[in-house]
Amino acid sequence: MKAVTPWVLVTVLSVYLSSFSAAGDLPERAGNLLAELADEQNSVGMAVAVVRDGEVDLIRTYGRLSADTDRLVNEDTVFRIASLSKGMTASVVAQLVGEEKVALTAHARDFAPEIQLETSGATEALTLEHLLSHRTGLPPYAYDNLLEAGIPPLDIRHRYAEVSSICPVGTCYSYQNVLFDAVTPLIEQVEERALASSLEARLFSPLNMTRTSLGTDGLKKDDNWARPHRRRKRGPWHVVGVKQAYYNVPAAGGVNSSIRDMARWLRAQMGYEQAVLSQDELALIHAPRVKTLAELRRTRRSMRKLESAHYGLGWRIYRFAGESVVSHFGGVDGGYLAQLSFMPEHDVGIVLLTNSPSKAFMKVLPTFLEEELKL
Repeated sequence: MKAVTPWVLVTVLSVYLSSFSAAGDLPERAGNLLAELADEQNSVGMAVAVVRDGEVDLIRTYGRLSADTDRLVNEDTVFRIASLSKGMTASVVAQLVGEEKVALTAHARDFAPEIQLETSGATEALTLEHLLSHRTGLPPYAYDNLLEAGIPPLDIRHRYAEVSSICPVGTCYSYQNVLFDAVTPLIEQVEERALASSLEARLFSPLNMTRTSLGTDGLKKDDNWARPHRRRKRGPWHVVGVKQAYYNVPAAGGVNSSIRDMARWLRAQMGYEQAVLSQDELALIHAPRVKTLAELRRTRRSMRKLESAHYGLGWRIYRFAGESVVSHFGGVDGGYLAQLSFMPEHDVGIVLLTNSPSKAFMKVLPTFLEEELKL
């Protein structure tokens, strides 16, 4: 009899200890990838959910909360979802637009007067729609380094007057975090409450997302949260501290959630919670608004059948093997990765969370899409 290697034992044990809440299963190649990732050399903790035809077809969890504990990830374990937060913020804005409380043409100067761009004309031209679709004209990730150095976003935004634009406002795509978060004061002014309260009242509570929150306190409100990890090359995973910087731009990257809650969020984005997010509101945020050529080139490395890439409001819109894909990625350097994608015409979507970022994790989504399309 052939000896069973430690790698196989760990993999089998990890899969066996996974949590299931639905009867479905992953396509073979995507399932095999996740089983391989379940090996402790490749990840610490992960969670995946699939929604199909409006139902949560599968929830599965793998691994541990931390490399230094035996506690397993479960359906309620909280992860950071980083830039997946942008889709939530955009959804609240879409609700406010539907209620005629705000307009996408609202000038940024009226709700975030601290924003100063290179010229007065550029500052004057900047609108809410430009912020949500990353069409500010600034270089990509402008002054994220200052955010990571601990400088408050309010102090950063007036410094953009020192930055040379790469294109006129509204004419090209360039991903931002600090400026995306400038929609926070607008929401708070209109709603007369904090952003966290608006997200809770408008999205989290009606969708029964009881494990979803903003900020460090929300992440750590009890002990069932996935600790962030790093490793050097193929060395062991080790726990690192929770980084605060992107919690300081909550509209852009401040949300925490569990895989159970993210499955509910995915259903809502797929149109199955019309009382919370109407078809018109979803159409508003999912409509392609600007080509993302750099994203197209980068993403084609893993998604070979990718034909086009655009950005809507808080969401990416791809054309993949002739099919529409609504998607977003979130990541915090040193600690977390999150992905959510769905194919509207095929009525299927997937969300993935991990506390141990790796290149192998990034292969699961394209493999899932290819198998669903039988490529």
